[in-house]
Amino acid sequence: MIIILSPTASKSDLDELLTNLKDRGYGVHLSQGVEKTIVGVIGAHDEVKPMMAEQLSSLAYVEGVVPILKPFKVVSREFHPDKTIVRVRGVDIGGQKLVVMAGPCSIESEEQTIQVAQAVQAVGATILRGGAFKPSTSPYSFHGLGEDALKMMAAAREVTGMPFITEVMDTRDVELVSKYADILQIGTRNMANYSLLQEVGNVKKPVMLKRGMASTIEEWLQAAEYIANRGNYDIILCERGIRTFETFTRNTFDVSAIPVVTGLSHLPIIADPSHGTGRYQLVSPVSKAAIAAGADGLMIEVHPNPAKALKDGPQSLTPENFSKMMSELGNVARAVGKYV
Repeated sequence: MIIILSPTASKSDLDELLTNLKDRGYGVHLSQGVEKTIVGVIGAHDEVKPMMAEQLSSLAYVEGVVPILKPFKVVSREFHPDKTIVRVRGVDIGGQKLVVMAGPCSIESEEQTIQVAQAVQAVGATILRGGAFKPSTSPYSFHGLGEDALKMMAAAREVTGMPFITEVMDTRDVELVSKYADILQIGTRNMANYSLLQEVGNVKKPVMLKRGMASTIEEWLQAAEYIANRGNYDIILCERGIRTFETFTRNTFDVSAIPVVTGLSHLPIIADPSHGTGRYQLVSPVSKAAIAAGADGLMIEVHPNPAKALKDGPQSLTPENFSKMMSELGNVARAVGKYV
């Protein structure tokens, strides 16, 4: 449930309420907006909610008590009516400016990483993406360079000033990846790895949570709730396509998920048309559709020579194609009140 405080509530009133709730053994989540202060109550069972609502509504500084029926609480719009802005090294994710994360699927060398970072930054990308640990359906595929790749991305950050995002796949690697990366990514295969979600929830680093390839929107938001429940509220959602019966594209990009999530949750949402389609020719048009649908940014794979990429070459843009796409995004962004 959420408790909405009266506009006249003082700090001592808020402290009294928080103490009251914690003494009862409940977790609390505080959201202080421009107009409203909202306190979310975590852990109250359904049978005690009516009595609690009656007791709390009687307090002079409480404007109202609202039950939340959705299975996800902290990440819901009811808990936090204002859009969350995740800030990473001076980059705001979730604001009026679209955030573009770009870089190679897999980090192959320091030279390649710096080359791509400089190329994408020159045309408007603000966050470098790249894989140090790569999940794969086949055990014989390239699985990344590990810590060496993290060091290469850190070197690219030194040169360009761009923060970087990379995937963490195992609870045992969270500390290592957190040592280098600015944003931790949870990939589609690990969306339901609850131990990993809880582990990154304990880390004070932003987390980008990709939608599971066969997950409903509700399951996706509940996965985000696992992270928030551990106290990490800097969560970014990423729509990367779902598995359907269609085989022409790698996945089916669910553009409708973007406005649905925007209505249900305060978390920013990023679109990944590279994985969403698996074909570089489709990346630009699907990017435009995602922006028109309300996405807060894009995650794009860029490689200097996709034909020789160790991973996912068919869905990677060349720096030239990426530059062309970036020059076309502005008109779509302006049409929905945003800019690149």
